[in-house]
Amino acid sequence: MRIVIVQSTLYDDYRRRVVVPLVNKASLAKVANPRFNPTFRIKGQSVVLHPLEIVSVATENLGEWVDSLAEAGDKIIAALDESLTRWR
Repeated sequence: MRIVIVQSTLYDDYRRRVVVPLVNKASLAKVANPRFNPTFRIKGQSVVLHPLEIVSVATENLGEWVDSLAEAGDKIIAALDESLTRWR
C-alpha cells in the first residue's frame, strides 16, 4: 500500500508519522469528489488520496520512500480540510 506522510516536519523527532493512504485509481469505480479525493501520478500509476483513512504509523513500519507529493501540498491540505472542518 502506498501512503503519503501529511505530518509536519516540526514533529520529525516523534516516533510516529501521520499518513493518508493512496489507493490505485484503477481499483475504484469513480472518484465522486476530486477535491476530497485528488488523484496523483506516482511512478506512472494513478493513485487517489483517501483522507478518511488517515492514521498514525510507527516510523519503523514505514516502507521505502518512493516519491514526493510536495508540489501537490495545497491539494492534500484542501482534502484534509474538507474532511476535518467542512460542516453541513
